[in-house]
Amino acid sequence: MRALFFLRHYNDIDHITPVIYKWAKSGHQCNVVLIGSIKFRGDYRIQFLKQLPGVHVAHIREVLGWRRFIKWRLQMYMLTGNVRRLPLLGLLAQRLSERYDQKRRARLWRQTTEVLLTRCFENTSGGVITFDWVERNSVISVEWIKILIEMAHARKLSVISLPHGDSPHINQLIRRGERHIGPDTVFSNANIFDRLVVPNELCAKRFRPFLDEKKIAVLGSPRFCEEWLAKLPEILPPSPIARSDSRLKVVIFLRKANFTTFWEEVAEVVHMIAEFPGTEIIIKPHTRSGWKQSLTKDETIKRLSNVSIADDQAHSAHLMNWADVIIDLATSVIFEAVRTKKPVLAADYLIAGSSTVAHYMPETELRCRDDVYEKISHFLTHGCDHFYDETHRQRFLNEILDVPNGNVLQRYVALLHESAGKIDRDEDQ
Repeated sequence: MRALFFLRHYNDIDHITPVIYKWAKSGHQCNVVLIGSIKFRGDYRIQFLKQLPGVHVAHIREVLGWRRFIKWRLQMYMLTGNVRRLPLLGLLAQRLSERYDQKRRARLWRQTTEVLLTRCFENTSGGVITFDWVERNSVISVEWIKILIEMAHARKLSVISLPHGDSPHINQLIRRGERHIGPDTVFSNANIFDRLVVPNELCAKRFRPFLDEKKIAVLGSPRFCEEWLAKLPEILPPSPIARSDSRLKVVIFLRKANFTTFWEEVAEVVHMIAEFPGTEIIIKPHTRSGWKQSLTKDETIKRLSNVSIADDQAHSAHLMNWADVIIDLATSVIFEAVRTKKPVLAADYLIAGSSTVAHYMPETELRCRDDVYEKISHFLTHGCDHFYDETHRQRFLNEILDVPNGNVLQRYVALLHESAGKIDRDEDQ
């Protein structure tokens, strides 16, 4: 059975690589086409996928050729929200989209899609294509994806949307400018796909207002399932983080810049922890918008001898292995630490939101600066063992990561395999 996986950026590479691994291990073939930055060709997970039997990896520039790729990319920029929001480029993009109207754009979309589908599926009938979650602010044009889906269906191919993350918040209003509770249209594009896959019910409820219940599959987390976490150390490159004799190693994971964060208090927490003798702190900016976060530019923090800012060479798994304790501002990356019983401190008082981790495991929540002080003092004095209430942790694993059980990757492969033949079956009915 053939599949085509589109990968876009760091997050969907992180979450979809385990699915591709299991698909190949199950004896199926696939093409992986990178449609984001060409730099991801060197990503360690992409290098791992290249070595798997039956897996063919290429950047879309290599598939389309330079000339057609440049046209495809420029037309994509013309329509995506990130460009439209920029003052001068946004105006230029709007004018160009008016000159090159939808009918003219469709010709290029169809040309490029034909190249992709012919290369990946040749003359075969049946198969499956996957994207990650395509949200309203995606840098990949929905206009193109709709044409691709239409052409895929003509070839009896199904198109599935796979998770590129999870829900680190239990509440809804978490970004700047969000003031009304209700269906969030950022998730409305999910309806264009044949099936949408989510790791848990917390994610599923975002999409339910916009698509038929039968389209949603709740399958657990491929990134944080036990099978993948056992495989990950085999492919992870050597850690760039030097070991030291510090008594308590603390990693702080920062959220994307468009989520409301109380940066002044975050800085206070960093300074306070740094004053404890024997502590060492690494701050991990968000992988895509860390440069926008004020903490990474704070000169008073940069001058602290036991505090450092992680660069792109330090992957989250490296930081998890290095840390004794993780302080979290609501990022799903720390779900790995919960799986391995490493203490996570959910700093809910530093953000405008309630974290999923603190909701399921109240013992993790930081509600004020006193809590930070007391937790760090306790870890230095008594160590980091026996931190979680095991009943709370097991409920988190069962309802957020292993839904409904630990055979997560096999469920993803089964759904893709079933979907690959669904167009045929639908036409026969």
